[in-house]
Amino acid sequence: MSMIVKHNLTAMNSNRMLGLTTATQAKATEKLSSGYKINRAADDAAGLAISEKMRKQIRGLTQASLNAQDGISAVQTADGALNEVHDMVQRLTELAVKAANGTLSESDRDAVQNEVDQLIAEIDRVSTTTKFNETYLLRGAHGSVSGSLSYAKAAASLNVQSTGFWQSSTYGAGNAQGKFIQTDSQTGTSRLVFGTSLKGVAASLTFVQGNNKIKLNGSAATNTRVSGRQIQVGSTIYVLIESTSAKDGKADKASASAVVKAINDAKLTDFTGSGKSGTTTSVKAFTSMDSLVSAIRRQHSTDIKAITSYYDEVLGTIALKAEAFADLNDAIDVSLHVGTDSSNDNKIYMNIAQLSARGLGLNGLMMNGDDADAATQAIDIISDALQKVSNQRASLGAIQNRLEHTIANLDNVVENTTSAEASIRDTDMATQMVEYSNNQILAQAGQAMLAQANQATQGVLSLLQ
Repeated sequence: MSMIVKHNLTAMNSNRMLGLTTATQAKATEKLSSGYKINRAADDAAGLAISEKMRKQIRGLTQASLNAQDGISAVQTADGALNEVHDMVQRLTELAVKAANGTLSESDRDAVQNEVDQLIAEIDRVSTTTKFNETYLLRGAHGSVSGSLSYAKAAASLNVQSTGFWQSSTYGAGNAQGKFIQTDSQTGTSRLVFGTSLKGVAASLTFVQGNNKIKLNGSAATNTRVSGRQIQVGSTIYVLIESTSAKDGKADKASASAVVKAINDAKLTDFTGSGKSGTTTSVKAFTSMDSLVSAIRRQHSTDIKAITSYYDEVLGTIALKAEAFADLNDAIDVSLHVGTDSSNDNKIYMNIAQLSARGLGLNGLMMNGDDADAATQAIDIISDALQKVSNQRASLGAIQNRLEHTIANLDNVVENTTSAEASIRDTDMATQMVEYSNNQILAQAGQAMLAQANQATQGVLSLLQ
């Protein structure tokens, strides 16, 4: 045995081996506690690169599966709304067949038409309000803007003015007519304002630039004072006869109904302009606001879906609020990204048409009248609308079925890719525990041998005594 004390090589060797064992044991401890056998690039550089690519795919496909599920939710939302539209269109079929029967009177068909108007208004409301995650599903797209609505056709048809505000200089006491005033280009809501109250003697009444007078027979013609209102919509002046009274307490007077009949029988018209560029205005009279409002909506049924009267406190007069049918839009294009790459192969496209009343061709649907002709024609119109809804729902159902298969495939790929990534990245706990136990024994043995090596040089002291 070498009797040197400057360098204890045995202790150095034991210490070096103990250091290696301790480092190996530390790594084993790290792998056991983290569950990963690759905790840093140095553990397995190639394995780290491969597993990170797999992780990218796994996380991308997981989100793609969620995207597809969101797509199914959107489809179900649209289909649920269209299910109600389907029911309403089916009800329209019943009403059309009912109104087409010759046993119904004109008043019966008017009652049918009231329900038709409400159903069509609700179909349009469902179309314009149904949305998923703030995306309108049934509005279609106006140009490149999805969900945007325009009302150009209604504005042109109803002679909407561009002022946008009530102006006393335009609609002052000296002007006896009122017209549409555009208020909201986004909702299609317009306001109509009645002009100066209509007052005068029945036999001498004239209307808005017109020279024609109504004709009443007998003394009631000159003894009847008339109070009412009038408003112009498009090319028609609508007159509301609110009351009549006698010029003196003893004189005969005509009833409001008689005055209305006289106005309508006179078929008053007025032509403004010159040559072929002029416009002809006609006059229609009513005894109630409800009948007047109904007549305006029905005459402009292709553009107006609802109209109501109210008292405008600011203006101090009666006004009407009209809601118009929107213009027809293109189908909305929805793309669902269901993959990890940017290629178009990873996108699923679906189109949803604008299924509003105008989109279905139901705006302007009329079943009233003194005969069954309008109702008979309505049956075919409703049939076409029903087919459009059925086609769209069938398309949505096919998309949903496809998305369910897409989700199943994505989830399967995620599962298998996760298994492959786990074989590279995850710790085999059994194998690692065996290695940990082995290193623990080696560490204990190394500590014991280091202690023995440190004791070995003490024998030199016997030579120094």
